Amino acid sequence: MKNSALIKGTAAIAVGAALLLGGGGTLASWNASQSATPGTVVAGDLNVVADTGVWTDDAGLTIANIGNYRVVPGDKLTYTQVLNVTLVGDKMAASIAATGTGAVNGFTADNVVVTNPVLTAGSPSAVVSNPLTTSGTVTATITFEFKSGTANRADVTKSYNFGRVAFTLNQIVPVVAGT
Repeated sequence: MKNSALIKGTAAIAVGAALLLGGGGTLASWNASQSATPGTVVAGDLNVVADTGVWTDDAGLTIANIGNYRVVPGDKLTYTQVLNVTLVGDKMAASIAATGTGAVNGFTADNVVVTNPVLTAGSPSAVVSNPLTTSGTVTATITFEFKSGTANRADVTKSYNFGRVAFTLNQIVPVVAGT
C-alpha cells in the first residue's frame, strides 16, 4: 500500500504542475518589442579606366600609328597612358601597379632597353606613392630604346609586342589602430 499511495501522490503533484505550467493556473511573463530603422548600406567603387595612350619619339613628336613606325638603332620612344582611378568609400585605399614589359620579345636583349611602366600623379608630377586614397588621374610612362650601338644588321625586322602591359588596382584593407 505504501507504494500505491506514493505513486498516487507523485501523480497528483505531476498533474498539478502540468496544470500550472500548461494554462490551468497563472504563470505571468513580460514582453515588449520595438522596431529599429538601421537605414541602407551603400557600396563604394574601385575602378581604373585607361584613356587612349600616345607614343612619341625622342624629339617629342607624336607617332600616329606605332604599327607603321619602323624603329632604328638610336631611337628612344615613349608611351604615355593616362589612367582614371575611381576610389569611393569610407576607408577606401588601393595600390596601383603596372606590369607586362618584362621580356624583350624578338629583339636581342643587349640591343633594347624597355622600362617597366613608371606611374606618376599630381602637379608637379611625382612618382605614385601607394596606397592611393582618392580618385584622380595617374599617368603611366614606358620607354623603348633601340640602342645606338646595335651593329651588323642585328634585329632587322624584329618586333616587340606590348600586348601584356596591364594596370592593376587592388584594394588594401586599412589597418585600424588597436585591432
